[in-house]
Order: sequence, then structure tokens, then C-alpha cells
Amino acid sequence: MSDPFEGMAAFLAVAETLNFRRASERLGVTRSAVSQAVRRLEDRIGVPLLQRTTRSVRLTDAGAHLFAATRPALAEIGTALEVIASTHGAPGGTLRLAVSSIAESILEGEALAGFLAAYPSVGVDILVTDEEFDIVAAGFDAGVRLGEAIEQDMIAIPVSAPQRQLVVASPTYLAEFGRPAHPRDLLAHRCIGWRPAPDVAPYRWEFTEDGRDFDIAVNPRVATNDMGMMVRLALAGAGLTCGMEETFRPHLERGALEAVLEAFCPPFAGFHLYYPSRRTVPLRLRALIDHLRARNGASPRASRQG
Repeated sequence: MSDPFEGMAAFLAVAETLNFRRASERLGVTRSAVSQAVRRLEDRIGVPLLQRTTRSVRLTDAGAHLFAATRPALAEIGTALEVIASTHGAPGGTLRLAVSSIAESILEGEALAGFLAAYPSVGVDILVTDEEFDIVAAGFDAGVRLGEAIEQDMIAIPVSAPQRQLVVASPTYLAEFGRPAHPRDLLAHRCIGWRPAPDVAPYRWEFTEDGRDFDIAVNPRVATNDMGMMVRLALAGAGLTCGMEETFRPHLERGALEAVLEAFCPPFAGFHLYYPSRRTVPLRLRALIDHLRARNGASPRASRQG
């Protein structure tokens, strides 16, 4: 009797990476073996699952349907096998995380360094990105974002203190151009803005006045997707910029940057580790959750269910 699941691991690896070479590296077999396994699967079900060209690989409609329908179930099976295999041992394997570029509480390294020291058999693969995407479909165990940006069907735990977004500039800039008294004054200032991609409008700076939230569409003299460059330009006196307080804190403490408009910048809920609601959570992710809970004194919660 033939195995009805033969070729599925190869197909899923190609579907996730859209690349036969990367799929072969993930599975630890040759590219030819992956191609042949997928071809046998297609021959068995009588439907092409992939469109192959010399330069690209794409899912057919049937392939996309199969990928969407089977991947969550196979992920559950893989997690269950991992839990059973590790019942009497320490968590192991690689934990894949997608982390926002402004999540300093994670990227500063102390939280993860403590986790790695406590669990030497676990590795961490981190993608720093501000792109919004389906972490489950992309093969990540969890992500870290601001709580307000997390999908409603995810489980989330806080991994930072409440945050504030500040507008800052160097003392040199403020001495030459003055301090804005109200967010609308920013329209007359040199601003350094954040733009996630070339085809996306620059981020609108957000404020609160008398309990009412509003935003200002500044016209940045410089726009970039690199927060580090924004900070360096502000330090050099190029203008005002806007970002998370914890990003600016070292420069604020030594007086290299000064905050303005603080009355319009109240605190809000901070960063959360989020992951899909599953019956079985991988041990390595459970270990990270427990580590961060102990570090932050937080309890897991469902994020905006409803």
C-alpha cells in the first residue's frame, strides 16, 4: 500500500520557500530528490501543484489550496512529535521569531541572552522586520509587535513596559530653529520621517490632546526605513524625528537629544510576543514564554478576542 503522505514534506518545503535549493537545504537532501518527490506527488494526485520556470517557482491554484489546507495540521503533528520526543528532556531545536525593528526590549539582547543561557539546546533565528504578514504561513513560531498591531486570533503576552512615542531633536537644532509648542507646529520644522517602503506614504506622527487621538502628516525632509539612520541624523542636528522612547533613552539621558511635545505623548500598551492558538505549543516556545513571563511578571492573555 502506498504512503498517501509521500512527497508532502518536500512539497511543503518548496511551498514555504518557493525555491527548490532552499527547500533541499531545509530537508537535508539533494535538490533533485526534492524535485522528484514533488513530481511523484503531482503524478499521484493528477494535478500540477507548482509552476516551474528557470527563474521562479509559483504555486498553482491547486497547490495553494493544498498548502493552506494541510500545513496547519502537519504543523500540529510535528509539534506533537516534538513534545513527545522531548517529554523527558530539555527543550531543543530552533525558535524562529519575527521581531519589529523598534522592539528594543527584545533586540537589546538581555532577555534573549538570559533565555539562551537557561536553554543551551535551543537556537534562535530572528527576522527583524516591520512588514505585516502571516507568521504561521511563513513558518515562524512567534512574533513581537506592539499590541495594537496583533491579529485578533493570536495569543499574546506583554514583553515590555508601557511605551511612549516621543518627538526628539538635538539641542543644536532646537537652539537654531526653536521648540514646537503644538504638534501642528511640526509642519514648519525640518522632520526626519519613517517610511516602511518606497511605495508607502511616510508614517503620520500620532499624538493625543484632551483624550482625543490625532495625527500629523509631516512632510519629512528625509524619509527612511532605518530607525538607526533617523537617530543618527537627529543627533547630527538635521531635524526632529519621532520614535519609541526606549530607542532614544540613552541619548536623552546623556543630553544628546531632547524631547519636545511630551504633553501630547501619553504612554500606551507596549510590545507583545504573539503566537497562534494551538492545542500544542512547541516546548522551545513554551520555554521562551515562561522565561519572558518571569522576567516581566506578566501573564499570557488572548489578544483582543472577539
